[in-house]
Amino acid sequence: MLAVVTAGPASAPIDEVRRVTNFATGEIGVRLAEALAAQGFEPHLFRARGATNTELPKGAVLHEFETNDDLTRALEEVAKTRADEVRAVFHAAALSDYSVASVRGPDGPLAGGRQLPCDLPPIQLVLEPAPKVLPRLRGWFPRAWIVGWKYELQGSREDAIDQARRQVGQRRTDATVVNGAAYGAGFGLLEDDQSPRHFANKRELAQFLASRAATFAKSDK
Repeated sequence: MLAVVTAGPASAPIDEVRRVTNFATGEIGVRLAEALAAQGFEPHLFRARGATNTELPKGAVLHEFETNDDLTRALEEVAKTRADEVRAVFHAAALSDYSVASVRGPDGPLAGGRQLPCDLPPIQLVLEPAPKVLPRLRGWFPRAWIVGWKYELQGSREDAIDQARRQVGQRRTDATVVNGAAYGAGFGLLEDDQSPRHFANKRELAQFLASRAATFAKSDK
């Protein structure tokens, strides 16, 4: 059984030196890979190079990426060669919601250089929505139990849970993990119409998810 785990912060390049990125340690990917290996999976950890947690659990296969497009290409390759073996997918990476469409200075767009000068007057970044990876996972890995992540800062815990439940239907996942300031301490797990489950920490969450994935894989042979 093969399990795919994505983790860490993707980045969107401004030039060959600068980038726009998110904050994510990548630790949840490590904890998931550990728990999945203990359940008999072959975990493939797709971790962004910007992750601050660089542990590699025993038995895990590491794939590194920087941008959304890097991750997309890597997952497409796994889908082409081993899709039938992938029985669980955990998409915890903090991907870029926007890519840099252009950089503008006072006199118009700046283009053509590998590195923007460091002494420019104020510049503007023009951002455009980046393609989403989560809605494509079902097509790539039709036999997998798929879990997405929802990080919410605004609103109440109930609002965050509603957003997570909505994502399950809209993104064709089997479950969504929700966390962030809106949810509060710990993590919530939403599966279809079931009541939310709460987990106090990453290790507790990872162990449950790995066990749940193993049960799914064994029942769907």
